[in-house]
Amino acid sequence: MWLGKMGNAPETGKALPLHKLDLHPPRIIFNRIHAVMYSCGILALFYHHIVRLWNAPTIPSFFIFLTMLVADVVLAFMWAMNQGFRWRPVSRREFPENLPGVIRKESEFPKLDVFICTADPYKEPPIGVVNTALSVMAFDYPAEKVSVYVSDDGGSELTLFAFVEAAKFARHWLPFCKENKIVDQCPEVYFGSNAVCPSPELKEMYEVMKARIERVMEVGQMEEVCEAEEGLFKLWRVQGFTRQDHPPVIQPLLQSEKDSDVGGGKIPNLIYLSREKSRTHHHHFKAGALNALLRVSGRMSDAPFILTLDCDMYSNDPGTALRALCYLVDEEMQRVAYVQFPQRYRGLNKQDIYACEHKRLFQINPQGMDGFQGPNYVGTGCFFRRRALYSSPSLSSGNNGNGSTVTNIGSSDEDAQHLASCSYEDGTSWGHQVGFRYGSLVEDYFTGYRLKCEGWRSIFCNPERPAFLGDVPINLADALSQNERWDVGLLEVTLSKYNPLVFGVKNMSLPMGMCYGHYAFSPFYALPVIIYGLLPQISLLARIPPLFPKASSPCFYLYAYLFVGAYGQDLLDFLCERGTPQRWWSDQRMWMIRGTSSYLFAFIQFSFKLIGVSGIGFNLTTKIIDEDERMRYDQGVFEFGAASPYFISMGTFALVNIISFTLGLVQGLLLKSIGEVLAQLLISGFVVVNCWPIYEAMILRTDKGRMPSRTTILSAFMASVLCGVVAASANFRT
Repeated sequence: MWLGKMGNAPETGKALPLHKLDLHPPRIIFNRIHAVMYSCGILALFYHHIVRLWNAPTIPSFFIFLTMLVADVVLAFMWAMNQGFRWRPVSRREFPENLPGVIRKESEFPKLDVFICTADPYKEPPIGVVNTALSVMAFDYPAEKVSVYVSDDGGSELTLFAFVEAAKFARHWLPFCKENKIVDQCPEVYFGSNAVCPSPELKEMYEVMKARIERVMEVGQMEEVCEAEEGLFKLWRVQGFTRQDHPPVIQPLLQSEKDSDVGGGKIPNLIYLSREKSRTHHHHFKAGALNALLRVSGRMSDAPFILTLDCDMYSNDPGTALRALCYLVDEEMQRVAYVQFPQRYRGLNKQDIYACEHKRLFQINPQGMDGFQGPNYVGTGCFFRRRALYSSPSLSSGNNGNGSTVTNIGSSDEDAQHLASCSYEDGTSWGHQVGFRYGSLVEDYFTGYRLKCEGWRSIFCNPERPAFLGDVPINLADALSQNERWDVGLLEVTLSKYNPLVFGVKNMSLPMGMCYGHYAFSPFYALPVIIYGLLPQISLLARIPPLFPKASSPCFYLYAYLFVGAYGQDLLDFLCERGTPQRWWSDQRMWMIRGTSSYLFAFIQFSFKLIGVSGIGFNLTTKIIDEDERMRYDQGVFEFGAASPYFISMGTFALVNIISFTLGLVQGLLLKSIGEVLAQLLISGFVVVNCWPIYEAMILRTDKGRMPSRTTILSAFMASVLCGVVAASANFRT
């Protein structure tokens, strides 16, 4: 284990380095040369568009050409923003074994608070949250320095019951991990592996705990608890206690000053918190929960560093906290607000069919941002400097912003209760200049962005062994719903005074503004995806003059270069980060699918919000695993079993393309005019290849994951109407 390897501090000489920054000159040079060449291609394309608009023979053709220009402008704009990530990518290495040069004895380790957020025990099973908490409690770190706070925004006694059980199990699990130098410190992972457990009794204890928690979840009410524990649940016995309306609940379950493990050793603090909820106050979703944790932890433990984790993101490396310390305790890096570890996942199938790895978002792009001011905050796996959430880096490092003195962990006095009340933030700067920021559903993106604008920077730490591992959606609807929520939040930032290309560039730098701008404007990909996915195909059916140059024209090769250049560099980025061609293909396919579903629906939902038709909710992605879905997912088969509006738009899009491709190909062969419509056929054919899983789900499959018949019929009807109207208009003209 890391603490054992660290040894003693050197008595003389210069302290050894804690970390190292590595540049990648060949990759940087290639990216910059390619950027110059590709820019020339884009300028040539725009010249071609302008000439074509100028020479448009009719008003309808003028507007068709103008629409294609809009699509290319959006693609060119997004490509330009993407160059911020590619201009100066860097990587880093940490040397935790050199920490004794700064931290000379165990008592000098800084305290660490861990925030774990959950909101619904039926979508986020408590046994999974328990495993996450136990894995970080087992960090290779002085136990008495660690405080784990569990925020239950669902206000569920079932979640509290699970953690009462977890506190008992932790007294056995934590010393077992330390004595046996266990690396997989998540109990579910360790006991589920093929490793021989040296303590069968401990495994049985875990299974009993798991069974009790799952039984409580199944019946939906508490089991009998001992008299000493009954007081923990007294608030739930009060009439009127609901998940939307209840007082704050703060329950210390383990206290390092009073409790110990079965061997008499130190044990981390474990605190359950459910902030006050009221129908008369906006609770600001996850950002509000994190701010309540920030205030209460400042009162109870006040650790200088904070780790935020999603409820399903368990620790996969006991030395992770020490890696983060390599940056956070470095005197030359006091402007570092946070150290971000990438989100990485277990259980991905070989092709990652839903592109849930988000390799570009979580692994490739952060390296590019780290070459400037640092990566964005992605909501989990992030070690914060507490004072960064209270003030700018230019203010005193001793100011935590709450002005409170630290009390005993066991205290849940009126002050701590008040800090978790829903009225505490009224008339304050919380959520605006202090704490996690409100104003967007993507509170992680917005908080990291605002911190950068205040002058803070961040670090991307990407060790070879994943620091944390989480679960991914295993059906398409959940994956798209998650993306839609992100996209709505990004639109909230884009169309506000905090637009990255205005506010961001002014307060950060042009490259960082471009990076944040690429994320903020990503929902606009819906425009070129829909235009390129429908307009060339409709033109084939309508038999109007070709939208693209003939195959014999030099301009045809310009389009080919721009397509191959963009996709080729994207593939190269994936391969450089240990990706595979199969997963890259899935990623670009999902980009196309999102363009016709989550991006599009995000625009619709955000538009409804602007006109006051409906509010925007924070939809949780379920962590419940269906075994049939899991089997199909592991086989690389798409899941369409549950009806969803996403599938109607996707199905219509897919059917229009296969109809236009078939009829366009037949027409081109009969009239011997393939060369004139080759570009349109290639585009339509490319879409058809990407949509193959949709065709399978509509026509070929018979399993429960196939497209619902009603969805297939509705999609076919809409595609037929569209194609029929276009064909009829063509016949009318002739």
